[in-house]
Amino acid sequence: MKDGKETDVFKQLADYVNNYESEYIHMKKEQEKMLFKKQLKDFAAGLGQYIALNGEWTIRGFIDIFKNVYTISSDTKIVSKILELHLFPHFLAFARNIGYYIELATFQNWYPDLTFIKKSDKSIKFAVDLKTTYRDENHPGFCNGFTLGSHGEYFIDRKSTKNIQYPYDDYSGHFCLGIIYSRNELDKYDETRIYSIDNVGQIPAVIRNFTFFAEEKWRIASDKGGSGNTANIGSINNIADILAGNGVFANAGEELFDDYWANFGKIEVLDKNGKRKKLSSFEEYLKYRGLPKELSNKKAPKTKRNT
Repeated sequence: MKDGKETDVFKQLADYVNNYESEYIHMKKEQEKMLFKKQLKDFAAGLGQYIALNGEWTIRGFIDIFKNVYTISSDTKIVSKILELHLFPHFLAFARNIGYYIELATFQNWYPDLTFIKKSDKSIKFAVDLKTTYRDENHPGFCNGFTLGSHGEYFIDRKSTKNIQYPYDDYSGHFCLGIIYSRNELDKYDETRIYSIDNVGQIPAVIRNFTFFAEEKWRIASDKGGSGNTANIGSINNIADILAGNGVFANAGEELFDDYWANFGKIEVLDKNGKRKKLSSFEEYLKYRGLPKELSNKKAPKTKRNT
């Protein structure tokens, strides 16, 4: 009997130590995340000085060895890639200044774009995805929106290494660093004209009026998919809400964001006619889980510009 009691005491003590260590690690990671978040936000706020002059993009075209300059198309994929290349040296400098190094995604379609790893403690990692989008001129205060990564295998199985640099749970936080810009309306002739290097100042900028932001991705997520048939999480598109981190899940928290998107399109609920359908909104999810509907942060309604 005595041996049994001693065994129970040792087991309780071991459980206590394990719980204490787990809580300590969690608290440490939360502290690191809050610090990194502040540093990333401060960094994002100052990025405009590196890419814009008088509000307009300083990149004007591509140059060949004969010093001919070919203007940039306003195509969003081209603009997005060049913006990333334009800013990348500043990402590297930022990482060095805060004691991190950057690991790029091994493949183009892997998540995230950038993995920040702390030099003094390599268990501290942050996922940073780079996103660009343009203002919706027909709906003042709104942008076109963007995707926030997959809700597929690596999101569901947090130990999976499929299409992700490190398992999802290895990251202490998941962030989006974004650029919102306005598009200049250019004549088609301007997009096909060739300039000499001496006349580069005459080339019109394809984009202007930049707004930079950095936020945890769950805070700016919507409850809708982000792109066609692919399993991507969509963002909200009200600019003020993006800058404030005031997405659909802002009242509910990251755990419910995770659970909703891990089950998106899988859980079946009854529609108003009593027919079964795939769960497709956070309000439906809250009702299914028996949670208060007030946890859903309603999206700002779009108002079309008067013409």
